[in-house]
Order: sequence, then C-alpha cells, then structure tokens
Amino acid sequence: MLRDVQEVRPLEHYQLWLRFEDGVTGTVDLRQYLKFQGVFAPLRDVKEFAKVTVNHELGVVSWPGGADLDADVLYAAVTGRDLNFH
Repeated sequence: MLRDVQEVRPLEHYQLWLRFEDGVTGTVDLRQYLKFQGVFAPLRDVKEFAKVTVNHELGVVSWPGGADLDADVLYAAVTGRDLNFH
C-alpha cells in the first residue's frame, strides 16, 4: 500500500498538511492525537512543532529529538478511514 508520507507542512494550531505516496492530501489537527508529554513535550513550543520533516526512509513525519508519527495513523486521520483500511 502506498501510504508513506511524502510531504509535510506545519500549519497553525498544531496542524499538519500532508501528502501521501498515493496522492492523498489533507490536514490533521494533532491536538486530537497528542498529549504533548514525553518525547512530544517539546512540540508544545510552536517553533519546535514547525521543525517537522519527513523521514523518507520510514515514510513517517518526525521532529528533532526522536518524536515521530506513524503514517497509517495519519492516513486514517486524513481520509476518515479506520486503521484496517478495508
């Protein structure tokens, strides 16, 4: 399945615009998914949140310090599909 993240852009209010390998694009509001604790705690700072990149080797979004988010979870959030992808 072609669900790897290919492009990411940080937006206001802890949102990310994403483009996936299959061409699907959309926006995800991470306030719904993150508690900004542990490895995600530094992302409360919008300047740190804006440092998001794509780890093309893994096909996920990631930040300095080791925080990353699974492409399947993001794909489900963008498309409204469940994680089983029936």
